[in-house]
Amino acid sequence: MRSVIDIVDLSVEELRELMQTACDIIEHPERYREVCRHKKLATLFFEPSTRTRLSFEAAMYELGGNVISVSSAGASSAAKGESVADTAKTVSCYADIIAMRHPKEGAALVASRAATIPVINAGDGGHNHPTQTLADLLTIYREKGRMDHLTIGLCGDLKFGRTVHSLINAMSRYEDIRFVLISPEELKLPSYVKKDLLGRRRIPYWQTTALEEFMPELDILYMTRVQRERFFNEEDYLRLKDSYILTPQKLKTAKEDLAIMHPLPRVNEISIAIDDDPRACYFKQVANGKYMRMALILKLLKEAGTL
Repeated sequence: MRSVIDIVDLSVEELRELMQTACDIIEHPERYREVCRHKKLATLFFEPSTRTRLSFEAAMYELGGNVISVSSAGASSAAKGESVADTAKTVSCYADIIAMRHPKEGAALVASRAATIPVINAGDGGHNHPTQTLADLLTIYREKGRMDHLTIGLCGDLKFGRTVHSLINAMSRYEDIRFVLISPEELKLPSYVKKDLLGRRRIPYWQTTALEEFMPELDILYMTRVQRERFFNEEDYLRLKDSYILTPQKLKTAKEDLAIMHPLPRVNEISIAIDDDPRACYFKQVANGKYMRMALILKLLKEAGTL
C-alpha cells in the first residue's frame, strides 16, 4: 500500500504531476467537487495543529469526501496505551486514507506499515513534514516560475525544523540550487543533513549567524520560528526565541522579486509590517498547501484502487 512518509517517497516527476494537478484544481475547482464522494479521510493528530489539520480536512471536503478526526492524544485510545500500529489497523477499518501527526519521529512510518490504507505523514516530531514541503514547492513554482537556479536562505531553527529538513531534501534534487543556512550556533542544521543531503549531492551551501549578510543574493527567504515544544530547557528557548526578526529595514538590500516564506505559525520572527509587502508569500503557502493535499489525496486513492 503506497503511503507518503518522507518527501523523497515522491519522485521529481511525481512532484511535477502533483503541482500540475494542484494548478488544475485552482483553475477548475468544479471538476473536483465530487471525485471523492463517499470516501473518508481520518485525521489522526496526536500533536497540536491548526493549519495542517484544517487544510487536510478542507481538502477532503472540497473533493466531495468526508472526514473523521482525532484531534489530540488524550481524545484517543493512545491515552489508554494503545500502540500506533494498533491505532492504524483499527482506523483502516473505518476510513479510506489517513493523515497523521505525531510528536515521535518515525511514528507515521510505523503506522504506514500496519495500516491497510494509505498513510500521509502530517509531521512526525522534528523529522519530516512532507505535505508542508508540497505547499512550499507549489509556492516556489507559482512565485518564481521555476524549480531550479535558485538561492534559498533558511533562517531560524534549522536543528529541529522538520519543514527545513524536508525542503532541503526536496529542493536538492533540482539543478543549480544553493542554500544559505542562517541560525544561532545552537540551532545549526544537523551534521547528518549536511553530510547526507548537501554533501553527498554536492549542493553548495554557506552557514552564517547574520540574517543580512547574504540578503542581496537570495531568491527565497524561508523563515522559521524557534519551537518552544522542541526544547528541554526553558532558559535556552527564551534566550534563542527572538534571534531573528525580519523587518522592512532588513529587506532594504533584498531583491525586488524575493519570495518570503514561512511554514507558520509565526511568533515574532516576521514583523507584521512585512505582511503588505508584495514579496510576502506565507499566507499564499497556506492556500497552496490545501491544493497540494487535494492532489496527493487523489493520487494515493487512485493508486490504492479506491477511486
